[in-house]
Amino acid sequence: MMEQTIARPVHKPAVATPEFAIRGVGALLALAVAAVHVADQGGIGSFVAPDWIGWGYRMIEAGGVLTALALLLLPRAAGARLPWLGWAAGVALGTMPFLAYLASRTVGVPGDPGDVGNWGYWVGTVSLFIEAALVTLSAGMLLAYRRASEPRPLRRRN
Repeated sequence: MMEQTIARPVHKPAVATPEFAIRGVGALLALAVAAVHVADQGGIGSFVAPDWIGWGYRMIEAGGVLTALALLLLPRAAGARLPWLGWAAGVALGTMPFLAYLASRTVGVPGDPGDVGNWGYWVGTVSLFIEAALVTLSAGMLLAYRRASEPRPLRRRN
């Protein structure tokens, strides 16, 4: 008789990426959001008109640096009670300028009607990709924290 061999898939344990590496990527994305807005306004010494948009840019730039610091330093802080706070800041940092860009290109914003329909601006496109990546990573990490904090049902052994 012929012997039949059945190939069985080899199950390797999943290798988890160290959290500090994921936080590093998040921090780099946050700094990239800030850098794109510095580039868009023509440098650190420049100021975009109208003033309220210029101040919005400054807030995004400062928020990018603060978000990067929160992602890198908060988990190591004494007690680390809020390790998810940096990820929440990442969601806000990515979402707000993304929505503002969409508004400026669709319905327009006060004091800047010239950008309506200007979808070909490459700096804005780069910004959208970076912001979307930051929101995706940050939201994924927030969901992971939520799942980790949920109580797990007890399993019975038979």
